[in-house]
Amino acid sequence: MKRNIFILFFMIFVLQLRAQDSLGIHYKASIEKHRREYFAEFLAEEKPALKKENFEYLSFFEPNIVYLVTAQFKKTPNEKPFNITTTTGKLQPYRKYGELHFELENKKLVLCVYQNMKFLNHPLYKDYLFLPFKDLTSGETTYGGGRFIDLKLSDIIDNQVVIDFNKCYLPYCAFAIGYNCPIPPSENFIEVEVPAGVKMYNKTKPINVKEFD
Repeated sequence: MKRNIFILFFMIFVLQLRAQDSLGIHYKASIEKHRREYFAEFLAEEKPALKKENFEYLSFFEPNIVYLVTAQFKKTPNEKPFNITTTTGKLQPYRKYGELHFELENKKLVLCVYQNMKFLNHPLYKDYLFLPFKDLTSGETTYGGGRFIDLKLSDIIDNQVVIDFNKCYLPYCAFAIGYNCPIPPSENFIEVEVPAGVKMYNKTKPINVKEFD
């Protein structure tokens, strides 16, 4: 009897491992697809910040499902607009729309999401939420000016939001001078390392990106 129970639990364990492996493979494929689309967006622009011949200098962390987190959303109504400083010293008007509460590395963390005041009535961007952040990798293995994640109002479901740090991207200022990029507010600096998504742009260490051709 004990032997049968052992075999049953072993089979369940093996099936769980296979399910996790399958999930990991599909997730990795979805991130690789997202990255191909990321490069395609540069090529679609008339004057891209990153040209195709420089794609090889942009590298990414390996997709890691650990950095796909579900956050509790708390709306912050009646927030007054404020200015976010940009890399050129100019100011851009935003307002805090809400807070995202989540856990990473067994730490309780909070990131704020913002709305650009200029886009509130824009038909294409009125649903847009801006999530800029810095972490302990900023200035080390990732861009010192922080990284961005795009969200939408429709991503808020039952007061929850999925944050995929594997999809974070660099502001154009990481590639070339002259761009007016928002600097993440100090409240969006989180005291953990987030080795996910795009790394620091480094033209001295090219990588093989044939998969993105």
